[in-house]
Amino acid sequence: MGKDVIVACDFASAETTYAFLDRFTGKKPFVKIGMELFYAEGPSIVRGIKERGHRIFLDLKLHDIPNTVKKAMAVLSSLDVDITNLHAAGTVAMMEAALEGLTRPDGTRPLLIAVTQLTSTDQAAMENDLWIREPIDRVVMHYAENAKKAGLDGVVCSPLEAAKVHGLCGSGFLTVTPGVRFADGEVGDQKRVMTPAAAREIGSDYIVVGRPITAAADPVEAYERCLNEFVD
Repeated sequence: MGKDVIVACDFASAETTYAFLDRFTGKKPFVKIGMELFYAEGPSIVRGIKERGHRIFLDLKLHDIPNTVKKAMAVLSSLDVDITNLHAAGTVAMMEAALEGLTRPDGTRPLLIAVTQLTSTDQAAMENDLWIREPIDRVVMHYAENAKKAGLDGVVCSPLEAAKVHGLCGSGFLTVTPGVRFADGEVGDQKRVMTPAAAREIGSDYIVVGRPITAAADPVEAYERCLNEFVD
């Protein structure tokens, strides 16, 4: 897989999602299905979007005891998504169990990546809410190392951390980076953000873009702008 823009379809229904995707009459975007849409529509929305020819990042951020996550991943592996994820904070043992559950009998599986720290989290939140006193950059790198140790394919991290992750875990270790906003756009509830062009320069493999595309007056134009800034 080369660099690409993943569009976060954070909608509340299949109807809204399909109406949005219908606007793309040319290239079929790589789509992220998150908790809101998946919990509203269930596995059928994954199958429906897949049937339309889109690649899918199923963003459910699993985090539980290893055996529970292993069983859940075994279910998700049947949906034929391209990428799925979990929280690195769940421990190396949980990540190893997830990988085992996700791997099909024939040895194939979706890519599995780990969330390091959410891009809405900053140093103050880590210290005050989570009681993690280490610098956020050091925590992200430690979680990335644990994900690689567990055999995962990459991590979700801020674009600010992508280059360091590659330096620590290798260029083939994927960095999927939300927290991307246009230079002239609003940052919303994100704390650690970067433009598509800057994310490209710093080495992000995939950027996940939601509201700057989905809430744009012309989503197709905004998507093409992202592609031009990040890929071309």
